[in-house]
Amino acid sequence: MIANVRPLIEAAAITFGYSREQPVLNGWSGSVAGGEIVAIVGPSGSGKSTLLYILGTLVRPWSGTLWIGDHDVARVGDRGRSDVRSAAIGFVFQDALLDPRRSVFDNVVEGAVYRGDSRAEAGVQARALLERFGVDVESSRRATDLSGGQAQRIALARALLDSPPIVLADEPTGNLDHINAKLVETALFEHARSGAAIVMATHDEVLAARCDRTFRLS
Repeated sequence: MIANVRPLIEAAAITFGYSREQPVLNGWSGSVAGGEIVAIVGPSGSGKSTLLYILGTLVRPWSGTLWIGDHDVARVGDRGRSDVRSAAIGFVFQDALLDPRRSVFDNVVEGAVYRGDSRAEAGVQARALLERFGVDVESSRRATDLSGGQAQRIALARALLDSPPIVLADEPTGNLDHINAKLVETALFEHARSGAAIVMATHDEVLAARCDRTFRLS
């Protein structure tokens, strides 16, 4: 499945925690190539979500280096990390994290609009993705009172808009029934086959076993 040799994500000696006395990650290193899907596994509290947030430039590590493509994002400011995140990374969070004040459609296209992309062109992609994932609610409806499966499929469409080279997924199937979980899994594996780097945190050892490699935290 691995399509590219050069890693899209390359981290070395990453250390971070929520208190100086007890780092969650202590000297973690790893890389992910384009075309590869990698699982992060480990018990609750081992740092799976924290590692995803660091790889996604949402959290700056205390020390270490983190390259996203050609950018050492551990050494740039908030704006620089935000620009890299917007251009290169899609997220699928465990609880979807849709904005209930916005419509389904606006939740999907918000990242593209933030980047300065054409809203009309983003809209064409958004509607195609919502149809692909079988979202059976009006796109103009506010993102409230949705089932877990509907919300996660909308979040998946948001993450895959513009085919980002990196997708990070935090327990993307943890709260879903079998049908919706399979849809999300299939979409992520297909995106990896297109050349993207996929990293997912999961408690599902069966899903992890299907991935190319596993990062195991303790």
